[in-house]
Amino acid sequence: MALRVLVTGAGGQLGTELVRVFDAPHYEVVAPTRAQLDLESRDSVLQAICSVEPDVVVHAGAWTEVDACEADPDRALRVNALGTRHVQNGARIVGARVCYLSTDYVFDGTASRPYDEWAVPNPGSAYGRSKRGGELELDPGALIVRCSWLCGHHGRNFVKTMLRLAPERDEIGVVADQHGCPTFADDLAGAVHHLVVARLSGTFHVTNQGATTWYDLARATLDLAGFGPDKIRALTTAEYPTPARRPAYSVLDNAALRLTGLPLLPHWSESLERLVKELTT
Repeated sequence: MALRVLVTGAGGQLGTELVRVFDAPHYEVVAPTRAQLDLESRDSVLQAICSVEPDVVVHAGAWTEVDACEADPDRALRVNALGTRHVQNGARIVGARVCYLSTDYVFDGTASRPYDEWAVPNPGSAYGRSKRGGELELDPGALIVRCSWLCGHHGRNFVKTMLRLAPERDEIGVVADQHGCPTFADDLAGAVHHLVVARLSGTFHVTNQGATTWYDLARATLDLAGFGPDKIRALTTAEYPTPARRPAYSVLDNAALRLTGLPLLPHWSESLERLVKELTT
């Protein structure tokens, strides 16, 4: 019997890739629209899940506009935390497993070494608090996958922004004192598929290998696209204030993958080269 997988947020940057990896003969993937599954509505979520009766819910749906969440923290909690409560409730009714996509923003970014899966979360923004709230709504057997600095073919992301701005501007200012790990959506979707099919539970950090800064990621992107990296000017976080505080250091150690003997994602530079080539040719 085919594994029936319901993907929330299926139209998003990661959701699109998740639908792709589960779109195979031995799976039945269901991808409700936002109108069909409104995370702010318990009735909408329960109706969607109970009508489909999935084996697994891959919960990628979220409100991810970090600064907008800071301006409306109640909505952030309704969508990301309470919405996850609704998803878990529905999954419990039909006996489905839940895989929840989370974020490096559950950490405050004050560490001096990578955060492993057993580090104590301490979010410093409304977005981070709402996503941590979602983690706390899950049953013990759920799977939590934390990623960071998501980039890919679909939706808005940093790499696509740099490629759009490069031909328009002589100089682009980018923050150089925030450190993290880029995660490429297609790589991440493949890893989620592997974890779900293996019926694993608990928390896993899944990022592409290697840490960098937004400044160095921007320079590498423009260099690969043929613009040359010198268009990028280094800024400090203080020179580029935002409503929500960004973690200064949110490098995620993929310790659970490594210690379990599971494959790690490629180095970010390899996946960036592939993505830039595909976006520019």
